[in-house]
Amino acid sequence: MKNIDDLIPDIHALFDAPHECNEDRLAEFGQALSAVIGSRLKEVRGPNYLRISNLGKGDRQLYYDMKTDAPPEVLDAHTKIKFLYGDILELMLIFLAEEAGHTVENKQAKVNVNGVLGSMDCTIDGVLVDCKSASTYAFKKFKDGTLPDNDSFGYMEQLAGYSKGLGDVDGAFLAIDKTLGHIALSRHSTEELAAYKIEDRIDHIKSVLEGDELPERCYGPEEDGKSGNLVLGVNCSYCRHKFTCWQDSNGGIGIRTFIYSTGPKHFVNVSKEPNGPKEVTF
Repeated sequence: MKNIDDLIPDIHALFDAPHECNEDRLAEFGQALSAVIGSRLKEVRGPNYLRISNLGKGDRQLYYDMKTDAPPEVLDAHTKIKFLYGDILELMLIFLAEEAGHTVENKQAKVNVNGVLGSMDCTIDGVLVDCKSASTYAFKKFKDGTLPDNDSFGYMEQLAGYSKGLGDVDGAFLAIDKTLGHIALSRHSTEELAAYKIEDRIDHIKSVLEGDELPERCYGPEEDGKSGNLVLGVNCSYCRHKFTCWQDSNGGIGIRTFIYSTGPKHFVNVSKEPNGPKEVTF
């Protein structure tokens, strides 16, 4: 029987020599691929509700998600394509794990923790696995096992939620660098995941959502060099509610966004006008 600790070299071995894929498995992968592409292009969105995958979001972000009628943020085509190939890569990881002879079960299996539902990716060789695609920079957290120290998107709470739903089990992230193709397996023990106290987190969020008081902002702004300007960090920049949340910034003007070569920066305080980048409005 295969062991998940050998998963990465076993996947690499698939590419060391010509490999004949299982036809049924290929067909199943093709169906899953067509479904995710169709869903992304149709922008199929369900109602906002509390689920295990969003337990790592901040209280205020969840409050906006669940209790306001904020329209979806309009995303550029390249951003939507980025999300799409992230989905494709995650499906590919599961396919390659099976093709490498590992036991893949519980695909998209439902779990329930205190009435909060979730769909896990799968188990591999009996270990709970959540697949992630990441930039080269973010991939290092999975490779080095440092994700818990800087978990921008609440991935650890998500994994902890699935673990709790399965009765407290070990978990792992199977991550792929979407630029360079490197793969990493980051394992986390039952004890480590239990420390996130997911049931307490659920009780807290339910209490917040039952009330009418807007929670404090999830994160504060960050200094933009030595200019005295303040910008949103990664977490806030990716939030679709940022313009509502920070509408009182810049003396009541709201967020000012400037486009740099590395991407947009969202300023909540401009003490010194940025020199060069173009300002855009939404």
